[in-house]
Amino acid sequence: MSLNPWSSDAVTDYDYVFKEFGLSKFSEKISKELDHLLFRRGIVIAHRDFQRVFDRIALKKPFINITGIASSGHYHFGHKVDLDLFIFFKKCGARNYFSISDIDAYTSRPDDKVSSLDDSKQFAVDNVADALALGLSPKDMYVQSNKETRFYEFAFELSKKITHSTFKAIYGHIDLGKVSANLLQYADIMHGQLKEYEGSMPSITGIGLDQDPHARATRDVARRLPYNLELPSFIYFRHQSGLQEGSKMSASQPNTAIFLSDSPKAASKKIMGCFTGGRETAEKQKKLGGRPEICKKYELDLFHLEDDKKLKDIHDKCKAGERLCGQCKQLTCEYVCKFLESHQKKKKKNMKKAEKVVFG
Repeated sequence: MSLNPWSSDAVTDYDYVFKEFGLSKFSEKISKELDHLLFRRGIVIAHRDFQRVFDRIALKKPFINITGIASSGHYHFGHKVDLDLFIFFKKCGARNYFSISDIDAYTSRPDDKVSSLDDSKQFAVDNVADALALGLSPKDMYVQSNKETRFYEFAFELSKKITHSTFKAIYGHIDLGKVSANLLQYADIMHGQLKEYEGSMPSITGIGLDQDPHARATRDVARRLPYNLELPSFIYFRHQSGLQEGSKMSASQPNTAIFLSDSPKAASKKIMGCFTGGRETAEKQKKLGGRPEICKKYELDLFHLEDDKKLKDIHDKCKAGERLCGQCKQLTCEYVCKFLESHQKKKKKNMKKAEKVVFG
């Protein structure tokens, strides 16, 4: 198995990935102390050197919280997990760096998806408005194309610290657009530790397992730099599946994803048509119970329904055959639609602010 950061295929064999790429499983002790649903529910599953960041949280000392999302489309609920995790670490006292990666998006995506840098900037405005509506502030984020000179100096400096053979060994190819995008990603993750910013300290980046090639490359480059940087730490969350079988939630497959810009009606239609763990007939469902472990609707609940008691009720009544899939889908439609209505009102109020963040 290889990990492809640009694929929409979901990673399913977690044990193999842990063993093959040297990831550490997240301990129950730390998950319990970090009181957030992503940890409580086993959605965050692995890490590289998280203990150093956890120690800083426990001692109430600063650490760098860095992540970013390429502005190549509209945010969906899969992206929301990135922001939920970022906001959690923000509340833990982090120094925050949320990259709106417009150059990365343009250089690493095909022209039929992002045809120009201007297209990427327009997506960036939409993305920033979503991030503001979810709880970030303009001070938490930056747009790659608007970064100061020192950032770009650093990105070019990194180009001398990774070889052709190393890049190909990690990613399996040499695509010049993706090479340039990767150098910007490495700079995103590490530049906060330069003396011009926060200085050397632990940093944390939350990513999906498919993004681990970026983590390994970043840590390898960090070892080669003359700045005495702390090796960046990473935590990994489970893929949020799409609403149909076989793929992660992806903007490239719109029917698998609920977008933050979807109307409540459109979102409800996707939920009502999603793959479930229900039986062939209502009679079998009542007799044998449902299978929430394979249900894409239940997975959506696992990632986004905040009420633990309601989640347990959904799980238990499904397993017992006390609630049919149509009834269960209606429950999910209710809270998702309520969230979308509220979020979109907040987003609309933040559009002018988002334009200022992107264009100055």
